[in-house]
Amino acid sequence: MTSPVPEAPAISATRKWAITLTVMVVAFMQILDTSVTNVILPHLQGSMSAGLDEVSWVITSYLAANAVIIPATGWLTGLFGRRRFFLICATLFVVSSFISGAAPDLTTLIVARIFQGLGGGPIIPLSQAILWEIFPFHQRGLAMAVWGLGFILGPILGPTVGGYLADEWSWRWIFYINLPVGIVGFFLAGVFLFDPPYLRRAARIDWWGLGLMVAGFGCLQLVLDRGEREDWFASRTIVAMSIVAVCALIGFLIRELMANEPILDLTVFADRNFATGATLSMIIGFGTFSGMLLVAIFTQKLLGYDAWTSGLVLAPGGVGNLLSLVIAGRLINRMDQRLLLLIGCLLNAWAAWNMSVLTSTVDYWGLAWPRFVQGLGVGFIFVPLNAVGLATIPRISMGNATALLNVVRNLGGGAGVAVVSMLLARRTQEHQSTLVAHINPFDAETAARLAKWAAHFVAQGADSFTADRRAIAMVYQEVTQQAQVLAFADDFWLLFVLFCSTIVLLPLLERVRTGPPSSASAREDAPAPVHME
Repeated sequence: MTSPVPEAPAISATRKWAITLTVMVVAFMQILDTSVTNVILPHLQGSMSAGLDEVSWVITSYLAANAVIIPATGWLTGLFGRRRFFLICATLFVVSSFISGAAPDLTTLIVARIFQGLGGGPIIPLSQAILWEIFPFHQRGLAMAVWGLGFILGPILGPTVGGYLADEWSWRWIFYINLPVGIVGFFLAGVFLFDPPYLRRAARIDWWGLGLMVAGFGCLQLVLDRGEREDWFASRTIVAMSIVAVCALIGFLIRELMANEPILDLTVFADRNFATGATLSMIIGFGTFSGMLLVAIFTQKLLGYDAWTSGLVLAPGGVGNLLSLVIAGRLINRMDQRLLLLIGCLLNAWAAWNMSVLTSTVDYWGLAWPRFVQGLGVGFIFVPLNAVGLATIPRISMGNATALLNVVRNLGGGAGVAVVSMLLARRTQEHQSTLVAHINPFDAETAARLAKWAAHFVAQGADSFTADRRAIAMVYQEVTQQAQVLAFADDFWLLFVLFCSTIVLLPLLERVRTGPPSSASAREDAPAPVHME
């Protein structure tokens, strides 16, 4: 006869919100650091006397470590205990942040970033699992909205604060700012977090599963991040890593389905809402991650914005997100969650379509308004998607389920960044070839354009021969710029189609309603008292 699963002690409302604040602070620190490093690469090049390809490993190493550790979050929580593992992650992140800031050379910085990724990766799925466990279903939307405030502030403040610190102080300060936030988060976690009595402890270590997971997810992330720089499968390194990733991940899936104590329990995919939610999370991760990248590249490379101004373009998306998080958190129990998801997908689709018709003469508000609408849409997706996807998952499996959701979302985001980067480069070349073929110096409009530029350079003191050469160069530069604009339009059109396609998956979800308490749902290992329709 099996003993009943012990019930967790009642948690006061004050402690619930204190826990929410705790995980929000630590999650904010992790997200801030993830979004801030992109703006310091030029500074690192000068400080470390290294090329762009070398310093880009500062980002790649962090993402690869994230990809390796996140799938094991649920298992590591059982191995160490939730409170202890959260404290370990916070400590590792803070210490490695200090080492990153003080790094004397690039090698030290990359190694420190690996440990920073290992410490930061589990924080998001751990935070989600904790909130989903301590709040009943009817309060989860509001709790996730409050937690989402910290989650969204990172991408808002990251590029702007990072750009300011790097320009006015030093790139090292983007790592040092983690120290006070991390220390506060550590002490709050030590006071308020606890281990629930129903937490399943890992009896042994599945070394085969662990090894296959590290090799598979690590190589896959490296392929996605380095593929465009290495010219994809023209590189032997990318081919080799792709083969290792495919073989290791297939072996990992087989091992996890057969193991008695898997590192990543895939049986949660038997839940229809979770499986559909995970699929939607991957697709939306593809769209949102790649969309932010495209806006950042468009503003900095095409429009010539500095890091601070580019961050101000991205910031309205965070404002829209904050607004929709609050609204969605209040509506989640009052209306069909699928309708909220539909609104969010349509808003994202509209924003992508609006960006696909931009020109090189667009002003700030022409960029900021679509970003605001996109952020508004993301909030209407984030809250209901998590609520529906995790509603019927037993609490004992919650850590594993949130880790899986983050794995698929990050995989989607990594794939999105890789695909749009590849398409951006290749479509630019194709459009450039097409446009150049239509440039004829004997054409009246082309001749007038060349004459205008030549007159401009003659007025600046150049002789007629030099002025003609510079005029040709300027026309070619205009053609190249227009080719890039058309390539961006193609990428945003792809995202528009992608967000529209998510609508066909929404009927596969079942609406979740709060049900009356029952003896079964009173057990802490049972899912929240909800029913589907």
